[in-house]
Amino acid sequence: QLQLVESGGGLVQPGDSLRLSCVASGRAFTSYYMAWFRQAPGKEREFVAAISDGARFSRYVHSVKGRFTISRDNAKYTLYLQMNNLTPEDTAAYYCAADTDGTYIREDTSSYEIWGQGTQVTVSS
Repeated sequence: QLQLVESGGGLVQPGDSLRLSCVASGRAFTSYYMAWFRQAPGKEREFVAAISDGARFSRYVHSVKGRFTISRDNAKYTLYLQMNNLTPEDTAAYYCAADTDGTYIREDTSSYEIWGQGTQVTVSS
């Protein structure tokens, strides 16, 4: 089964930027719709952004539109999340996830079968 490993999290100040990466273990990555989710302490895991297998389509949660950009490099089996103008409300553990049988973008966690271990993003002054 495909494995996903996230990296790029850290402690930053409000207004800063970060780029998260999610490296997949195999070629199957290129066929999967992929997404980023996040989970803050005491809250449910929430959808952040998703991208189609060929990167033609993407979707974002309203709160990150215009600040975050999801992208992928299928040649490198890597998913990215560029996060700009970060705010304390973006503080969370960020997870990448693969929808192995998706043909359209979905936002519910139950549609994603493979998950990474997460990377922590903390935005604080």
